[in-house]
Amino acid sequence: MQKKLNEMAYDEEGVVVKIEEDLRQKIAGVGIRTGKKIKMITKEPLKGPVVVMVDEAKTSLGLSVADKIIMEV
Repeated sequence: MQKKLNEMAYDEEGVVVKIEEDLRQKIAGVGIRTGKKIKMITKEPLKGPVVVMVDEAKTSLGLSVADKIIMEV
């Protein structure tokens, strides 16, 4: 089942299947790219950032960024 990264539930894991073109290079530096496994750690209320685990490292992404990453969960 596919869903946007910002739609994932707490502790849900998935694999990145698509990243919008304009975002790919910007987030490659934090290890997020197609085929990577990501785990949702927390979602802040009121359109705040999401915190995810990538390669045993936590990183925070804005909601608008997480909206452009499609996951297979």
